[in-house]
Amino acid sequence: MIALLQRVSSASVHVSGQLLAQIDRGLLVLVGVEPWDDEATAARLLERLLAYRVFADREGRMNRSLADIEGGLLLVPQFTLAADTRKGNRPGFSTAAAPAQAEALFDSLYQQALKAYPAAQRGRFGADMQVALVNDGPVTFWLQVPTTPAQS
Repeated sequence: MIALLQRVSSASVHVSGQLLAQIDRGLLVLVGVEPWDDEATAARLLERLLAYRVFADREGRMNRSLADIEGGLLLVPQFTLAADTRKGNRPGFSTAAAPAQAEALFDSLYQQALKAYPAAQRGRFGADMQVALVNDGPVTFWLQVPTTPAQS
């Protein structure tokens, strides 16, 4: 699974003009699912998201996690993160999971997040979403949880 996480002062998701989710200080995480991802991958990604130290401590160093600051967590499905951009001028999506698999794993990630971190919110899979954010820093990281035998 791929996660593009952004430390935010605030973030929101609207669908058809309606507010779907909103957080204040925390992490906006765009999530891409690849064909070889599974439930264990989702669990490992969530574990890393909650523990990843991207928030400043008293000395201004990135030593605090989302759980440490009790910030918001907004998970947004984004299949384009798994695009193949190695050649040409148009991305290919053969490297992204099929929609049914991706939706199931994104839902699993969100359900696991709710159990571990009740402040979690989410965007809507397959919807035309308008995502707004105030990137704090800016601080943005790409996290990828390996799942194939060669990568593990």
